[in-house]
Amino acid sequence: MKRFLLAVWLAAGAMGTGPALAQQSKVGDWTIEKRTQDTHCNASRGYKDKDDENRDYVIVITYSEKAIVIVMIYDGWEWEKVGEILRADVGTDDADIMKKAKWEVMDKTTVRGIFEYDQSLMDRLSKAKRLTLDFEDDDDDSIEMQIPRAGEALAALKFCEENRK
Repeated sequence: MKRFLLAVWLAAGAMGTGPALAQQSKVGDWTIEKRTQDTHCNASRGYKDKDDENRDYVIVITYSEKAIVIVMIYDGWEWEKVGEILRADVGTDDADIMKKAKWEVMDKTTVRGIFEYDQSLMDRLSKAKRLTLDFEDDDDDSIEMQIPRAGEALAALKFCEENRK
């Protein structure tokens, strides 16, 4: 749970916001949050993978008209340098999304990608069942994160964004 809250806080930090929560809703095992001191909403999902030593996986997606922010936490990572910029190809179950995208190390288990808003990226994410990061020259740290019902979660996130006050 601490990792989940950390991911929400890190995503919010990218958009210049505080930690107060006002409203939550659920879409499957995704949580959609509207924060009182924010100007945006977050969609987040966390799970343990029994096939990977019961490790924690967490993803948080948030966006504004200018940026899409994706935070990924995996407790199998051991990044050494906070602030280090990593390069990774980003893909879904059926398509590559970006080549050599920049991801910032937030702590030893967390990376954050901040991308210029692109509706085609949101469309690809909404159709995906998994999101992959294939880090340059580092197969050990590459990851495949399950994001079932992402389309419904992103639709709820869009509704939250359009109706925030």
